[in-house]
Amino acid sequence: MKKIFGFGRKRKEQPVSGSASLPGVPGGGYELRDKDLGKLHRAAAGGDLGKLQQLLKKQEINQLDKANRTPLHLACANGCTEIVTYLVDNKCKLNLCDNDNRSPLMKAIQCQQEICAIYLLEHGADPNLVDVNSNTALHLAVCNPNISLAVQLLEHDADVDAQNQEGYTPLFLAITENNQEMVDFFLKKGASVHARDKSKRTPLMISVSGGEFNLIKILLRYGADVSHKDENGWTAEDYALISGYAR
Repeated sequence: MKKIFGFGRKRKEQPVSGSASLPGVPGGGYELRDKDLGKLHRAAAGGDLGKLQQLLKKQEINQLDKANRTPLHLACANGCTEIVTYLVDNKCKLNLCDNDNRSPLMKAIQCQQEICAIYLLEHGADPNLVDVNSNTALHLAVCNPNISLAVQLLEHDADVDAQNQEGYTPLFLAITENNQEMVDFFLKKGASVHARDKSKRTPLMISVSGGEFNLIKILLRYGADVSHKDENGWTAEDYALISGYAR
């Protein structure tokens, strides 16, 4: 360390890891067991529209199961577009949240069910709700390598600079996914290149830590500040050196 920083500067603590993974998002869909589901939720999850219509003659359209999921949650997670369309057209509530505080829209995004997500957005689903880890639908969209879901969310007023509980904006997460198209798209849409996470790290520091030179070039093109210091006093250059990317 002293050999690397032979400039008479005081030795600093090692920086926080450069990763910015999405907390609380191990996968997409729900783990469903028949014994945990009532008939209405089972019909929604299985895409059985006839059965659903029959059951709704006596049951409430926004009925919750043990995990606080509505039929719309399950239909969205499984991409049952017919069910989603029917439920929405029959005025089900769009923004109820399950035990992870995720709305049907968030489940559609998380499970990459684009048709379901677009239908919900077009009918007024809120794109800026946050889950238990303060992730928004746009944070979840970053897990999809295709930017189409992110495009749809921003067209419906999603907050491009929303921060989750770690302080990560969607831009941070796009950088950790090494998704250059999405990084460039977010910046074009006004995402802050100067955003800071809870450790006061910037998107540039995250990209430097991973040695992602193309991402670094994009961030610098949008005016990333190379002199900014994190909570330990480290700059982007320090992150590059400690990560073994001297050049």
